[in-house]
Amino acid sequence: MASNAPSDYSSSSTPGSPNSIRVGYAGLGLMGKPMALNLIKAGFPLTVYNRTRSRTDDLEAAGAAVVHSLADLAAQVDVLCTCVTGPKDVEQVYLGEGGVLSAVRPGTLLIDMSTIDPATQQRIAAAAREKGCDYLDAPVSGGVTGARDGTLAIMCGGEQTAYERAVLVLRAMGQHLYHCGPSGAGATAKLINNFMSAANTLAACEGLVMGAKAGLDLAQLHDILVNSSGASRALGQMKTSVMAGNFEPGFTIDNMEKDVSLAAQLSRELGVRFLSGAIVQQTLREAQLSGLGSKGTAAQIQPMEQLAGVEVRAK
Repeated sequence: MASNAPSDYSSSSTPGSPNSIRVGYAGLGLMGKPMALNLIKAGFPLTVYNRTRSRTDDLEAAGAAVVHSLADLAAQVDVLCTCVTGPKDVEQVYLGEGGVLSAVRPGTLLIDMSTIDPATQQRIAAAAREKGCDYLDAPVSGGVTGARDGTLAIMCGGEQTAYERAVLVLRAMGQHLYHCGPSGAGATAKLINNFMSAANTLAACEGLVMGAKAGLDLAQLHDILVNSSGASRALGQMKTSVMAGNFEPGFTIDNMEKDVSLAAQLSRELGVRFLSGAIVQQTLREAQLSGLGSKGTAAQIQPMEQLAGVEVRAK
């Protein structure tokens, strides 16, 4: 277990090396666990907490200390990262009884890497400031592969000084770091990204179903599309998902539906039209109602395949 003695990593200092910064991580799911493992690989002394204790086993074997509560974690680290599912989860982690802000030391840098709405991030940032802590909303993009390989894009909202304090830690988890503006700006950028990603996925699914129904060679069609103006990252990934019959999650339909719903809420607050987003949201709901919520986002093609009487598989 990490020491409670204060370190020299304060809001006014610049750390010289990872081994001088005590980092904590809470939320060890599909994304959080590989990100936490990369912190260990980068040389940070790491302490972890997860509600399901078994998810800490791999990290403990890799050298992380394990604590049994969020309060214990918050009390003994210099930088605390969190990655959970939705707004209520983040609120519970930070503001709930026995949560991070119940025990955090002044000067601690708090980094939430969840994908939630900007308003919730702004409320938590204000509560963190009252405790004398810097806070960043820092959601990530790149999926499980990016989390494992340390190549994520990380979009940060918060004070510039907080972002500068965070860079050394963030570089252990991502290659593309962005300071987007004040609290909530990172969350806003991430919701825009995920809505656009979902829209690209929907277009790719419908296009490939059309190709299957028309009797085209799907491997050739995919090659044509990825080298033409219809290309998108979502389409590129379908070679190893849809066309291989692999729908295991790197990112689930349930999580994407949550993110698109949050983007829809944001669009209403901003007074911006969300027409394509509404169609995407309904398509994801259709997939959920078909029992596909825990599958990867490409699985939304299955109800489309059933309606068309075809399967999109490479020969």
